[in-house]
Amino acid sequence: GDSPRKLAGLRRRLARIRVFDPACGSGNFLVISYKEMRAIEAEINARLGEKERRSEIPLMNFRGIELRDFPAEIARLALIIAEYQCDVRYLGEQEAMKEFLPLQRNDWIICGNALRLDWSDICPPTGTDARHNEGGETYICGNPPYVGSTWQSKEQKADLGALFKGRVKNWRTLDYVSGWFAKAADYGLVTNSSTAFVSTNSINQGQQVPVLWPLVFKTGHEIAFAHTSFKWANLATCNAGVTVVIVGIARSIPAGTTRKLYYRDIDKQDCVRTVKNINPYLIAGANVIVQKEARPVNGLAGMNFGNKPHDGGNLLLSADAVAALDLSRDQHKCFIRRIYGSAEFIRGRSRYCLWIQDEQLEQARAIPAIAERIERVRQVRLASRDKAANALASRAHQMREMNIGKRHTIVIPAVSSENREYLPCGLLNSYEVVNNSVHALYDAPIWNLSLIASRTHLVWVATVCGKLKTDFRYSNTLGWNTFPVPPLTEKNRADLTACAEGILLAREAHFPATIAELYAPGNMPENLRHAHERNDEVLERIYIGRRFKNDTERLEKLFDMYTKMTAAQGKAG
Repeated sequence: GDSPRKLAGLRRRLARIRVFDPACGSGNFLVISYKEMRAIEAEINARLGEKERRSEIPLMNFRGIELRDFPAEIARLALIIAEYQCDVRYLGEQEAMKEFLPLQRNDWIICGNALRLDWSDICPPTGTDARHNEGGETYICGNPPYVGSTWQSKEQKADLGALFKGRVKNWRTLDYVSGWFAKAADYGLVTNSSTAFVSTNSINQGQQVPVLWPLVFKTGHEIAFAHTSFKWANLATCNAGVTVVIVGIARSIPAGTTRKLYYRDIDKQDCVRTVKNINPYLIAGANVIVQKEARPVNGLAGMNFGNKPHDGGNLLLSADAVAALDLSRDQHKCFIRRIYGSAEFIRGRSRYCLWIQDEQLEQARAIPAIAERIERVRQVRLASRDKAANALASRAHQMREMNIGKRHTIVIPAVSSENREYLPCGLLNSYEVVNNSVHALYDAPIWNLSLIASRTHLVWVATVCGKLKTDFRYSNTLGWNTFPVPPLTEKNRADLTACAEGILLAREAHFPATIAELYAPGNMPENLRHAHERNDEVLERIYIGRRFKNDTERLEKLFDMYTKMTAAQGKAG
């Protein structure tokens, strides 16, 4: 057992700990913290033979900020009731009642906007508040409002602007919860504090990482512990079933201190790993941040968006609209192409477009129905406020880009469902066109398709590109141009080509089934699953000589490779 001196010191420490929830709602986090600390204190008193000793933990040490009046009042009352309940449990009802009445009104809970208030006024830095001893600790916790950048009100956007404008670029892309991390990091500069918030996992994915986390790290804070993504719901409005993380940050963590990384395994059991460092993507590894790259830094072929019509709908045609043009077979072959966007590629929808080369323009204009469409495109572009669109009016017979593969085009939709085990991708022939809702590799070697179709690539994209609502949002500059790939031998490329062809042939065996049907959760045909498993095995053996055990191992390897790749190029994030 612990010595009486050590126990008494722990009791004094408890009395100086403050718990601060700057988005406290009805006070759940504060009440639970108070009760847990009282339980620890009661155990100390029992071990010291002082069961009847009154608590030295002041209710004033549990502070909060809440935007709305009524929840703030509830939080204040909940803390008073929690104190009474603890006194009843540890001192008896009669003694508890003496302390309970009359009710005291104190400023434990402040009603106001947490992103506008100075937290030092609500929870003064250690040593500046006469009611607290030197050497105290402040623990900030809570479940701040999430609100993605698209859905923020003008007032919420202004709150973030007041915090981030002039400090970081692209702050408008941040979720509202980011403001609480920034405030906590700033507050940690003036007092001894540690912070842990429940947050949407989007702050640890995609474009928000290079915006938020360099600012946090600049204050000297590091990620002290974290729980990776899991589905969670509480009593707050409109957050049922959201995917969240728990991220703890602290300053001045001694060198060599290990971190706890919590996660749920494949059986949804809670697990924990001890790691040397946790990076902003909640991966065990260095604090590298993946930056957009205009061109591949991994030796892969360049990937681009498809062709943007910018046509007012006049270059695009349904099957009925094509029929209405009343073209001959030769005219149809000359001017009509099938075009694919995300929906057309994934769900097999039919859509067509006018595809007119400059040398064919006179011939196309001789067909009145096509000439009429070209003129409508010209008028749409001239009427645009966009000067670039105005300039395009001089070639109204064409899309903004006119890219097409001479042999084939590898395609991947820009947005796709998170429910699929693999990213949708495929191969189009030299007569088929893509629009700007997909990314395209024109005439790239087929083995590139093997990379895109792999589980390894999916977990990289899910982490560094982020999501649009709950869907994967593919980015060539973030997901493809940065994807770490080991050096490939000619045999490696040949093996991966065979794997890609195996996936395509497995799909073809189920024609006319669509990508949506073939990759529906729990409905993937056995031969297609086998083809993907073979692809993953071949690729992963190139990476580490065996299959990866899980997605965590995949990401740790990829981030390690990315760190070395960018360091070698002088681009480390």
